[in-house]
Amino acid sequence: MSDEAKRERPRFPKRAVITAGMPYGNKELHFGHIGGVFVHADMLARFLKDRIGSDNVIFVSGTDCYGSPIVETHRQLVASGAFDGSIDDFVLHNHQHQKETLKAYHIEPSLFAASGIGRYGEIHKEIGAWFLKTLYENGHLEKLSTRQFYDAERETFLNGRQVLGSCPVEGCRSEKAYADECSLGHQYEPKDLINPKSALSGEVPEMREVANWYLKLPAFKPLLEAWVNGLGSDSRWRDFVIRTMREYFEPPIIHVTKDQIESLEQVVSLLPNHTQQEGRANSVQLVFESLEDLETGRGILGEHGIRYRVGKTLVPFRLTGNLEWGIPTPVLEDLKDLTFWVWPESLWAPISFTSAFLEEHGADKEQWKDWWCSPEAEVYQFIGEDNVFFYSLPEMSMFMGMQGKDPQVDPPDGQLQLPHLIANCHVLFLDKKASSSGDIKPPMADDLLGYYMPEQLRIHFLSLGLSRRSTSFRPKPLNPTAKEKEGDPVLKDGHLLSNTFNRAIRSCFYTVQKFYEGRIPVGDISAEILAQSEDVILDFEAAMYLHDFPLAINKVGTYIRAINQLWNQSKPFNDSTEEGVRRQGLMDAFHMVRVATVLLHSVAPEGTETVRDYLGVDESFWRWERIFEPVYAFMENAETHTVKFLEPRTDFFEKHASQFEQE
Repeated sequence: MSDEAKRERPRFPKRAVITAGMPYGNKELHFGHIGGVFVHADMLARFLKDRIGSDNVIFVSGTDCYGSPIVETHRQLVASGAFDGSIDDFVLHNHQHQKETLKAYHIEPSLFAASGIGRYGEIHKEIGAWFLKTLYENGHLEKLSTRQFYDAERETFLNGRQVLGSCPVEGCRSEKAYADECSLGHQYEPKDLINPKSALSGEVPEMREVANWYLKLPAFKPLLEAWVNGLGSDSRWRDFVIRTMREYFEPPIIHVTKDQIESLEQVVSLLPNHTQQEGRANSVQLVFESLEDLETGRGILGEHGIRYRVGKTLVPFRLTGNLEWGIPTPVLEDLKDLTFWVWPESLWAPISFTSAFLEEHGADKEQWKDWWCSPEAEVYQFIGEDNVFFYSLPEMSMFMGMQGKDPQVDPPDGQLQLPHLIANCHVLFLDKKASSSGDIKPPMADDLLGYYMPEQLRIHFLSLGLSRRSTSFRPKPLNPTAKEKEGDPVLKDGHLLSNTFNRAIRSCFYTVQKFYEGRIPVGDISAEILAQSEDVILDFEAAMYLHDFPLAINKVGTYIRAINQLWNQSKPFNDSTEEGVRRQGLMDAFHMVRVATVLLHSVAPEGTETVRDYLGVDESFWRWERIFEPVYAFMENAETHTVKFLEPRTDFFEKHASQFEQE
């Protein structure tokens, strides 16, 4: 009895949507975008297309066109003369560049759209209006007022990073403070910022009251806790994602370091009702009964120069703002001239893009509900660990809130289903966290292609194990501390393709050309090889179900090395090898090449498509309902089918020209 019959195989959805975050429209893609999110999303999308059918998978992403970082970057570049054009021109330029970079890495979304460009932007605005109006009608929104900095000269409200001043916390040595937090992490009320100046005009900004719509996120706590508790039985969810979400179920807490105990004791009687308990990292915790009490406590501590940090707890989630560069919101009650805050609109963007994709392909754009609102479908959202909060608790609450006034944890058919989050830890650069806005700048994705082939980088990034821990990207050409004889981690993983698998495939082709005029021998595959092949197929499938990409690649790697071991044992290429041994060895080896090629199709699409081309078989070769069939099952007449002639030293998986210079 085969393993296929013995083992319980995972169940995949009938339809799937894969999303890959949204890069901001103020920059090109750097290595973290590609290596931390996009290649992983692309691998799952390609696998699912082979596994459940390409018509049943939609992979969407796009440029995030809105938000204050884009406004500020555009302003700076225009002021310096580095860019000449409107903010629309700026975003479109970066959007096109992002698309080109993805294509260079063989990352192929069904649609790479943009939240503010053309028809994509129109549909995105429609979906946003639907969300806001429905949440309002269902009673899940509240109107809250806050005080915000306003530049009277530029006639615009300022976001937190557009206000600069001095930290009001006594003894702070930060040289840069923003609206409510300094560069050293001290938090305070915006009104307490010392010597505030507008980054736009250099003038002292005013403080103006502004009202916005907020999602009543704390009210969803019972539903969210029930949802998170239910995830423990789903082995696909990563532990650190569940831990991160649980942290926000704490009561309202303020953390104060113990070196300020004496100062704290002097004001503790002024604070609202609270309890005090031992904290972590040499701190004490002030636990309040409500968010209102916490805010009062913050003000008191700030007035007395006590440094503090606010704990993680559920607070109302802002949906709207007043940044001019944004999507206009529908007018509700007396709130006019608002735009959507960038974070919530980025959460429904994949829905907008799914709708836009369907419309582009001649379908009714409302059919997006078949993909997002059906228990038979599943949405897989790839994100970085910094964004777990937004894509989990606020997004799930928004989606549940669309059901009605009394939502439930398990959405009924026809209502938005809760997506599955696949979060990756940070991909570091030379052991440091790199950021476009930080001191350590990340290498641009395009620049890496000056040293490596895209499929070498794809397999390396997929092998890093970001599901478990933050891992460093250490390309030797960009590592100033690398020693001359030191190996390159990227090439080490890439060699599975460019060396080991290349050698196995070429050996098979050269042998059929030498002895069989390019015709693969037809016959029964050895029982041992069939069993070994079934094992790796089922192991790979199980690993992909768990989104364990390094494990999936490791299983295929072991199997590919076994092809070369088989070759060394049976020696089909040798003239002295007995004919029966040669035929059997060649049939077994071709079967293993066939299996490995299909399994690696999602990892190295260009190289594996080249293998299929040389085999001379059609695209049914990739279909998993035929995964256990031998290669000659895909030939119209296996006895006469001739594979494409392979010239000497032809590579199915190429090396970069610079790597030959190193050898």
